[in-house]
Amino acid sequence: MENPLTAYPQPPQPAQQQPVPGYESEMQPQVDHGENSYKGSGKLTGRKAVITGADSGIGRAVAIAFAREGADVLIAYLNEHNDAKETAKWVERAGRKAVLVAGDIQDENHCKAIINRAVQELGGIDILVNNAAYQMTHESIQEISAEELDRTYRTNIFAMFYLCKAAEPHMKPGSTVVNTTSINAYKPSPQLLAYASTKGAIQNFTAGLGQLWAEKGIRVNCVAPGPIWTPLIPSTMPEEKVKNFGKDVPLKRAGQPAELAAAYVLLASDDSSYMTSSTVQVTGGTPTI
Repeated sequence: MENPLTAYPQPPQPAQQQPVPGYESEMQPQVDHGENSYKGSGKLTGRKAVITGADSGIGRAVAIAFAREGADVLIAYLNEHNDAKETAKWVERAGRKAVLVAGDIQDENHCKAIINRAVQELGGIDILVNNAAYQMTHESIQEISAEELDRTYRTNIFAMFYLCKAAEPHMKPGSTVVNTTSINAYKPSPQLLAYASTKGAIQNFTAGLGQLWAEKGIRVNCVAPGPIWTPLIPSTMPEEKVKNFGKDVPLKRAGQPAELAAAYVLLASDDSSYMTSSTVQVTGGTPTI
């Protein structure tokens, strides 16, 4: 057994800033995606998964876990080519197929192209993980431009509609969708006003779509992470917030992507066969009630 308080690095983190969208290689401390710890047991054998934002952070951890559970993976990402290739390397080391698709999921046609590539190169789609997200930190609503608000909603919520709509005709009974919401859906950060509001929308979208698709035998659930140490943090938050990131939760530290992978595996696998429209919270102890 390991003490969760000291299992991973604790704040303060070293001073650091990155340009958006951030890169794994520049993170200090380095991120744990489960490369040396996740052990699969065949829960997803033969399945085909699409994961957005799979180049880094939570998406990479989920890709590694899915591959070790027996799934082939399409890695959808914006333009972080080196990070995406690193994720693909781990998927292939697990003996599974990796397909890389770069592009902006704000565009509905690109979302359609992602699903078409999965069907063509993986042979179908059994699992869709809507994980990619955009955020920026602001002290005033006056600082949020119309362009930024549009980008946040198009990346975080419009893309979910686009991808689910494109995937539906190809998903058979038993298929699953796993969306990434956030503790911000329950306890919104005032500095992440636009982002937090999209996470509330994702929560609602998941609950509604899960009910709509229940008669098809397609389950839709989501994971609500708390503060997780990913490239999104130093690329979108001021240095002081990065330094103390995770300090204010009961476990007194930021979570690592490796600590979320099992939740995504649960929701993607038959172990959660009686779960739909549900949320699994992985928040470091911050309550959601």
